[in-house]
Formats: sequence, C-alpha cells, structure tokens
Amino acid sequence: MRVSITHHTIRTGFLFKKTYHDVHLSVAFSHEETQIIRQRGLLKTKLMDRRPADAKVDDRDDRFELLVGDLMDARSDCFRCATPSAAKIYEDDLLDVMAQMKRWLSDNAETRSKTVVEL
Repeated sequence: MRVSITHHTIRTGFLFKKTYHDVHLSVAFSHEETQIIRQRGLLKTKLMDRRPADAKVDDRDDRFELLVGDLMDARSDCFRCATPSAAKIYEDDLLDVMAQMKRWLSDNAETRSKTVVEL
C-alpha cells in the first residue's frame, strides 16, 4: 500500500472570500491487497468519521464517512479543513488510520493455523 497526502489552499466565495485548506489522499493498493478487499467484502467498511469545514449544519454525518471503497481504483479523496493546523492534525489521523488498515489487511489475508496452549 502506497499512501500519498498533499495539501492545497483554496479560496472560495465571490464577495465574502474564505480560505480553506484541502487535504488530498490517494492510496495505491497492491494487487494482493485489492484482492483481499474484494474477496472479503470490505468495500463498505468505515475507516473514519469526519466532518469538513464547509459542511452545512443539517448535513447528514454518514455523508462524510471515509470508506475503503472510496480509496479503491486510484481515486483521490479530498477533505476540507478550516485552518492549516486542522489540516495537519487530519493528516496525522489519516496516517494512523492507514497504518491500522495495513495491519488489518494483513490479518485478513489468511486464517490462522492451529494454536495449542498449555495452562
């Protein structure tokens, strides 16, 4: 798994300009990891809950979830933060989630063999 994270500064609005900080995530899965995700049916698995800075108050929270399927097929995920600090914190959270996902995929690769314990 190869993870790429980039930061972009975006200015929006015509009269009342606002500056946002976008964090773009793209993940290149190996062939084996892609097969594990598809065979085990892990595409709908939620990786993290999040809410962008430009979200409206009445928007549903499940609309902003990061799912495994969102990262498949070399698709890039974009998340909008209000400040550079929030963007850096979000990047740290993403790296933690991606490391956990790597361990999780290796655990899902095959079943464990027999374990014998003497007590």
